[in-house]
Amino acid sequence: MNFQESVQTCLRKFFDFQGRASRSEYWYFTLFSIVASVAASLFEPESMSGVFSGLVSLGLFFPSFAVFFRRMHDIDKSGWWWLLWLVPIIGWIVLIVLNVTKGTTGPNRFGDDPLAGHS
Repeated sequence: MNFQESVQTCLRKFFDFQGRASRSEYWYFTLFSIVASVAASLFEPESMSGVFSGLVSLGLFFPSFAVFFRRMHDIDKSGWWWLLWLVPIIGWIVLIVLNVTKGTTGPNRFGDDPLAGHS
């Protein structure tokens, strides 16, 4: 999945916490979210003082959360693993490792392989 497909898929699946998301979908959307947030804060007029960048961050929150859940499903884990973000350092490291882990080959309890038919 390329950058544009990933962003379109995540924005289309705004509140979709079902199914699976490949590593590329997750990481491309994470990159998009970071770039969009930085751009919003850089180009925001001083008179708005954080309003525009706050709206961008709020608008990207649910799709980011949903793609995280689907990413965990790809490695056959519950989306509730997001709670590890509440554990400083150790939890963050564990979640980064989980997010770079190759997904389950073939179908798992959360659905079909998102890379089925891709090389």
